[in-house]
Amino acid sequence: AARRLRRRRPDPSEAMFPRSPFTGEVRRAAASGRSRARPRGAGGGTVLLPSMLMFGVILASSGLLLMIEKGILAEVKPPPLHPAAGELSRRGGGGEEAPGDLDYEVLQDIRNRTIRAVCRQRAMPRSVWELPAGQRRTVLRHLLVSDKYRFLYCYVPKVACSNWKRILKVLDGALESVDVKLKMDHKSDLVFLGDMKPDEISYRLKNYYKFIFVRNPMERLLSAYRNKFGEIKEYQQKYGVEIVRRYRKNGGNSAGDDVTFSEFLRYLLDEEAERMNEHWMPIYNLCQPCAVRYDFIGSYERLNTDANYVLEQVQSPSFIRFPERQSWYKPVTAETLHYYLCNTQRRLIKELLLKYILDFSLFAYPLPNITSEFCRQ
Repeated sequence: AARRLRRRRPDPSEAMFPRSPFTGEVRRAAASGRSRARPRGAGGGTVLLPSMLMFGVILASSGLLLMIEKGILAEVKPPPLHPAAGELSRRGGGGEEAPGDLDYEVLQDIRNRTIRAVCRQRAMPRSVWELPAGQRRTVLRHLLVSDKYRFLYCYVPKVACSNWKRILKVLDGALESVDVKLKMDHKSDLVFLGDMKPDEISYRLKNYYKFIFVRNPMERLLSAYRNKFGEIKEYQQKYGVEIVRRYRKNGGNSAGDDVTFSEFLRYLLDEEAERMNEHWMPIYNLCQPCAVRYDFIGSYERLNTDANYVLEQVQSPSFIRFPERQSWYKPVTAETLHYYLCNTQRRLIKELLLKYILDFSLFAYPLPNITSEFCRQ
């Protein structure tokens, strides 16, 4: 096996995602992956350290559900790949290294390499013009434009997009300060790439700085569920009433404000990803990272640090900073997420993971631990 690997010497990015996920090679690799992925630890036990090849094989094969069932992927962290030359200096934020910055640079590098590997597949789009009309409309409708500072931002609902919209309005002079206490208007005083002519769109996609912010997929879904069905009457009436009627016996009298998390997940499973509401549509479908080559992928988990880094990159005025979270905002904690997941049928979670698997894999988020042992704890 070692001789065969030396002869081939694959590109490191190929190791993250096999060229064809439907070949016999994938099935053979999945069957033998367990023995290759369990080197001996210092204490004589076994330590699970799957390679990105193994991760790609798992995603591409029916072995994914088995791995989720056994909890093998739940706590797996990406292997310590070395960042590409120049990546550390180019992405360092603020001149000072915060604790854990090197780990985060590795994470960024894994994301970039994984996206490149996946997007090299023959069937993947190379530009927005290769997308079907509906998918093209979606991504162009989510790309906000700043011509003055020459950047494009793909906004993802439930990933601090309201604060980014405030910043765009301040940069354009439509808002005095990011701290102004006004109800956010998500349409006015904003420029959307989809409203421009094809040649104007192509120019900006080629020449502007492009960025996106991502979030753990399950955490984002829970945030949308709690916000929209627990607080927003419009969503309760438009979606909640239909969800309860569809998935609950004798649910015709519901006002849509008592949708359970399980009912919400069942609704998501029955919806086509491309037709979903933007608050729970997969990030991949919203922002099309294969058709749009983003210069930076920010994380909700490092929101302020990554946001201020982006503001430096686009050379925004020094007085503009990313807004602090409002005092009333109640973030989804790890404990809250575990509570909801552990009190939901595991079958629903497993099926939903497949629907959002590109968000997990491309942006390097671990699959949630839903094993019985973990949930008992």
